[in-house]
Amino acid sequence: GVIPCAPLHPHTAVMMDALELYRVARNRSPHFSIQAFVKTISDLQGVQYRPYLARLFSIALDVYLQIRLRVNDLVLEALRRDTPDWRLKNTCPACTYTLKDEPDLKFKMLFAMDGNDSLKRISREAIGADESAAQGLGERYIGDDRYLSRSFVDQFGVGCGDESLSEPTTDSSNPCAGRWKNMKEDVTSRMWGIFDEAGIFIAVCRHGFSLLITDIVRSGERAKYPLAVVSKLLDIFGNNLAGGYDIGCKFMTTLSRSTVGPRAQALNYTSLVLAFHGYAHRRLCQLRFLARYVDGLGLEDLEGCERTFSKTNGLASAVRYASSFHRCQAIAGYVAHNDEHDVYQNLTTMIFNNYKQALRIIEEGKKTLPCIMDDLGITDVSVFRRWLSEENEYLTARSCEPEEETLQMEYWQKLYARKHLSDLTWTVATPSSAATSSFVQKDIAVTTRKETMRRHATENFEKDLKIVQDLEVRLGITKRWVPEDEEWQAAGRLVANRKYQRCLDQLESLVVARIFELSKMNQAGTGYKLRKHIAKALKARSAAIRTALDRFNTAARACSPPRPQLTFEEVVEYTFLADFDLLRNATREDISQRPWAAPAARAAMDQYFKVCRAEEEIKRLDVEVHRTITYLHDEARYVKACIAQLQVSHPPLAYQVQLHYNVRAKFTNHHLRLLTEIAHLPGFTGTILPG
Repeated sequence: GVIPCAPLHPHTAVMMDALELYRVARNRSPHFSIQAFVKTISDLQGVQYRPYLARLFSIALDVYLQIRLRVNDLVLEALRRDTPDWRLKNTCPACTYTLKDEPDLKFKMLFAMDGNDSLKRISREAIGADESAAQGLGERYIGDDRYLSRSFVDQFGVGCGDESLSEPTTDSSNPCAGRWKNMKEDVTSRMWGIFDEAGIFIAVCRHGFSLLITDIVRSGERAKYPLAVVSKLLDIFGNNLAGGYDIGCKFMTTLSRSTVGPRAQALNYTSLVLAFHGYAHRRLCQLRFLARYVDGLGLEDLEGCERTFSKTNGLASAVRYASSFHRCQAIAGYVAHNDEHDVYQNLTTMIFNNYKQALRIIEEGKKTLPCIMDDLGITDVSVFRRWLSEENEYLTARSCEPEEETLQMEYWQKLYARKHLSDLTWTVATPSSAATSSFVQKDIAVTTRKETMRRHATENFEKDLKIVQDLEVRLGITKRWVPEDEEWQAAGRLVANRKYQRCLDQLESLVVARIFELSKMNQAGTGYKLRKHIAKALKARSAAIRTALDRFNTAARACSPPRPQLTFEEVVEYTFLADFDLLRNATREDISQRPWAAPAARAAMDQYFKVCRAEEEIKRLDVEVHRTITYLHDEARYVKACIAQLQVSHPPLAYQVQLHYNVRAKFTNHHLRLLTEIAHLPGFTGTILPG
């Protein structure tokens, strides 16, 4: 068949086979443009390419895709799968195909959510075109229920919790408050005016199936997007959900203050931090949110969004100048195709690989952990959880400076400044060369400058005196400190330790920036020029790290007693970030005697929790294996029964249902083979019999 390029009196038509070929080719290679395809067809047919042909092909493609959508609606209606949110409720066999008498899992479903700014779209107003005609067409695009409408998302905007991101917080349950820029600064910053949609915000299950998509509209990554996603998922799936977010620690506070907060708390929603991003958070945050320490999470890294973005980034060039409708059409079509062909195909592969990984971790842990425990003199594994609790209590208690210490340090600094100003005033007022003839012959400007310095020193001296007197009243000091006093020396040590902490903060921030830059440098799809730019920045960053390291070691030597110094190799180690807070808080107390502070003890603790997560992963995978094999059995039986009925009543529709079923059915043998291999793994504890 053919699709005409005009509703009335068409002069050109496009074969449906060509349209289907382009649809599949574009979903496999998002860079493949309509212009390139039409030029290819023109070359094959031996005709001259003309620009209007690409426009005609685009019109025919829109009609063809709408026909496919209408046919798909009829298929879903015939299968009785046209109820609201049916796709979302049944998107992933391993996550949503629940069975009777399943073992209880702490988290009913694990998902990840994140924003990405690659799929920006130029506003037509910015290029002098009329945007009003196309405004809103994208969100009214009915081909895919993955998209959340702008009106739904805006319900969670300012006044419903979104504005709280810009407010400073002192919530003790949020150790990373104010740390992440995309939660704090992007509230007030705005995307360039030339962009209408500034990116997308998505949620995917742990196996990679897309759950929800929403456009980021003329803003950065604001809180209303994750709030809308969480609200929708709570409506659909109910209780015991766990969502990973790169700033999940901060989002937990935002969620609790929003209109969604009470419902999230009632349904036992858990906010988590992605495994990779978690290592860039403060140690106190890691103890509460890092994947390794969260009971029930298994070996899930919650980084599925990054893997999805590595694919969707290819659409960037195709949607940058598209209309709102065509942008939405391209994104929804690509994501749906990716779910049905790539993600579904890899479902059992992921389960198989995770099962082998979990078994390997358990086997290695059973060999190494007892030996480490013997070396440390540990007889009961419960000590590891106690250590984790003690470290959490230690860091929590020292997350801020005591008020009295802060006042004492300020008092010492003012006294020290007064002493320095007193010396400076004497030096300026009584120069050693005042009686010599050379002094008299000097330029009068020099004398004037020295007199100004003396006057400024005197004014600052008097200003500091008032502050000193006020601090003495607040601290209850009856006798002013002098350098010989023990209090003076103790406060001086506190100031040195504070300088040590500030140097450590700067060093940590540079290392965190280095990690994120390295991850971007190695990201698929990063262009050559961008990689060279990042490499140049990394070279400068390494120099900055060395400079900060020198200042840190100088401050460490000035502490009393001197703190441990670091080498460049130690600083740039990835896992070192977990120990920054121990260095920061060890200035008030020597923690070297704490058992959990020893490197060997910390390694043993991490090994223990790694084994715990592997055992949880086995439990979850057993459930997912049972769900998947049951889904394959039930799906085949149900769809074949529907086809048999339709062949009598509506043969053309029966054919379309068969085509719809074949999209996933072609992977059935692949899934059955891998599930059989899982069943033969030494240590398999589940079943591959349908439930």
